[in-house]
Amino acid sequence: MQPNSLLEKIRQFDAYPKTLEDFRVKTFSGATITVISAIIMATLFLSELNYYLTPEMTEELFVDVSRGEKLRINIDVVFPRISCSYLSIDAMDVSGAQQINVEHNIYKRRLDLQGKPIEKPEKEKKLGAASEEFTKAIKPTLDPNRCESCYGAEYKNMNCCNTCDDIREAYRRKGWALPDLDTFEQCKRENYNEKLKVHDKEGCQIFGYLEVNRVAGNFHIAPGKSFSQHHVHIHDLQPFSSSQFNLTHRIRHLSFGRNIPGKTNLLDGTEQVAEEGAIMFQYYIKVVPTVYARADGHTLHTNQFAVTRHQKPVGSFTGEQGLPGMFVTYELAPMMVKYSEKQKSFFHFLTSVCAIIGGVFTVASLIDSVVYHSSRAIQKKIELGKLN
Repeated sequence: MQPNSLLEKIRQFDAYPKTLEDFRVKTFSGATITVISAIIMATLFLSELNYYLTPEMTEELFVDVSRGEKLRINIDVVFPRISCSYLSIDAMDVSGAQQINVEHNIYKRRLDLQGKPIEKPEKEKKLGAASEEFTKAIKPTLDPNRCESCYGAEYKNMNCCNTCDDIREAYRRKGWALPDLDTFEQCKRENYNEKLKVHDKEGCQIFGYLEVNRVAGNFHIAPGKSFSQHHVHIHDLQPFSSSQFNLTHRIRHLSFGRNIPGKTNLLDGTEQVAEEGAIMFQYYIKVVPTVYARADGHTLHTNQFAVTRHQKPVGSFTGEQGLPGMFVTYELAPMMVKYSEKQKSFFHFLTSVCAIIGGVFTVASLIDSVVYHSSRAIQKKIELGKLN
C-alpha cells in the first residue's frame, strides 16, 4: 500500500473537517460574541479552579474519650474603667482544683481612659529616676530584718506586719473591721489611701492563657484580693463597696484550645457595658471538642463553643447576691466533632473544564449563527425594498 493512500484513508476519520479560508465570513457580531464567550469561559475556568483547589470538608461525630488532657483557655479582655491592681483572676473546677490570683501565663497591661497603654516618655522616665534617687537620699532605708507591729492582730506564723497589705491580711484573719488606714504607720508610709483613690482612673487589659483540667469548671475576673476561707471563695473589697466598681469590658478574644488561623469565635469583639451600679456579667459556655484532619496529614485539636449571656445588678442597693465581674462557666460536651479535608478529584476538575469550554462554545456558535442569518435576511429585504 502506498503511503499517500494510507494518509488519505486516515484523513477520512477526521471528525472536524476544515473549511477553506476563502469560504469563511468574518463579521463584527461574530467577533463580539467571541470576545464575550472567551471572557465567560475564563471566568468559569477560574471559578472551577478555585473550587478544585479548595479542599472538601467532611464532618463526623463520635464520643469524646480524651479526658486526661489539659484544656487551654485563651483570654484577652479589656476593662476600661478599673485599675489592674484591683483585678484578680481565679479558676476552679468540679474536681476541687483551684487557681487563686492566677499570675502564671496571665499578663496585665495598664491603660489610660482612652484605652491606650500607659508608657512614660523617656524624659519623664529620667525625671522619675532622678526623683527616686533624691527620695532615697533623703529617706532612710528600711531595715529588711525589721518586725513591725500588727496592732494586736498577730496570729500564728505571722507576728510581723511590715506592709499595709500584711496588716489588712492580719485583720482579715482575725475577722476584725479595718479602721482608717492612715492610723497605721505602714499604710501611711506607703500612701495607701492615695493609691485607693485611683481605682477608676485607669483601665486594664488582661491577656494570656489558663491551663485547667478537662472537666466542667469556671473562671472569673473580679475586683478585690481573692482567697479561700473555710472552703468558701471570698473577694476582699475593703474599703470599697461593690457598687464603686465599673466592670464594663470588651472581649477581644476568648477561645478554648489551640487557636486556628482564620477561625473566629463567638465572643471575639463583643462588649458588655455596666450602665448603672455594679453588674455581674455571666457567660454559660458549652465546649465541643473538635479535630481538624488536614489533607497534608496534620491533625489539629481545638474546641468550638456555644454561649449564653446573662447579667444582673448586685450589691446592697438591689438586694441581689453576687460580685461585680466577668464570670465564665463552662462544661464539655460528651461528643467530639471531626472535620476532615479531602482533595477533590483531578479528573472531575478536567471533566468540568471540558464541559465549560464545550458548552460555552456551542451556545456561542448557536447565537452567532442566529445573529448572522438574521442580519443576512434583513439585509436582503432591504436590498429588495421589502422592509417597511
